[in-house]
Amino acid sequence: MRRSALMSALALSAPLMLVACATVGPPQPPSLDLPKPPSDLRATRKGDRVILTWTIPTLTTDRLTVRSLGPTHICRGTSDLKECGAPVGQTATQITPAVAKSAKQKPQGTYTDVIPSQAESDAPSSLVSYAVEVLNPDGRSAGLSNLVKVPLAHTLPPPADLQAHVTSQGVVLSWTGVSLPTPSQPRVHYIYRLYRHAEGSNEPLLVGEVAAAPENSFTLTDANIEWEKTYEYRVETVTLIDEANRPQVQVEGADSPEVKVFADDVFPPAVPSALQAVFSGPGQQPFIDLVWAPVSDVDLAGYNIYRHEEGATPLKLNTELVKTPAYRDANVVSGKKYVYSVSAVDIRGNESARSEEAGEAVP
Repeated sequence: MRRSALMSALALSAPLMLVACATVGPPQPPSLDLPKPPSDLRATRKGDRVILTWTIPTLTTDRLTVRSLGPTHICRGTSDLKECGAPVGQTATQITPAVAKSAKQKPQGTYTDVIPSQAESDAPSSLVSYAVEVLNPDGRSAGLSNLVKVPLAHTLPPPADLQAHVTSQGVVLSWTGVSLPTPSQPRVHYIYRLYRHAEGSNEPLLVGEVAAAPENSFTLTDANIEWEKTYEYRVETVTLIDEANRPQVQVEGADSPEVKVFADDVFPPAVPSALQAVFSGPGQQPFIDLVWAPVSDVDLAGYNIYRHEEGATPLKLNTELVKTPAYRDANVVSGKKYVYSVSAVDIRGNESARSEEAGEAVP
């Protein structure tokens, strides 16, 4: 009995011994909490300002959630950056645990740098490089972000006197040209680029471009408008640099102050032309047919028909607008002569002047 009991006790204790002897992997080193460097740094230049944007890292280099961040250094240099050196600026970055753990939210960082005027150059190969370096609270980083390069071309100020007024053809924009550099360089030229956006919208729409020249006055008509809307316009001077076997360099200057205009349509359609009046002829019920050249205004609603006898005041014949450039007047009397004219009316009720008159006698 004692031998049997001993064997049973050993059998029961075997699994416990195996568990107790299981091997454990080597201890992992503590995380250095180094934020993963951004890989989507972007740069946009406007005048002497460079706007940098990037996604703030939410993971460390060992794929752990970032708990807190130190400052982000802004790095600038005229060659490929290997290290930040003396940063030109920094941003304080705060990241909450909720944002750090969210896959949908991507916190964005931004910084605006000013290019020193002495650094500007019109050589197409003259570029400035930017990177950002995100530090942990201990002031350490895992290195620089991706590099972005920005041209160092000179930019000119925008016109200061942009004006806008409404005509029947659209919004006419006018401004005085800025002083161009002298002597001019053959490969460098400038254009004025105009934008607009509807009131309540921040989506800019390119209106057009005009080549800059020594002339003082410039105009451009924006015909692609919708009536009864308010628009805001701005203009900038853009530097263009051409050189063989290189893409053209384009650098936008600063924006002019915006001008606001309400496109109020108080302009009547074109006056109808080529009006003809023809009697129906003998043997038929008497009537006079009118025909004229159609008005091509896109907002045309119809026509009004006017008639008078010689020496009398013209009276409108139609009660509703005539939709086609033709009209039959069956209310005529033998032995009289009638004189006709036609006007055009748009969808807002603006009426044109009357056409030249056309007369016809009823035998």
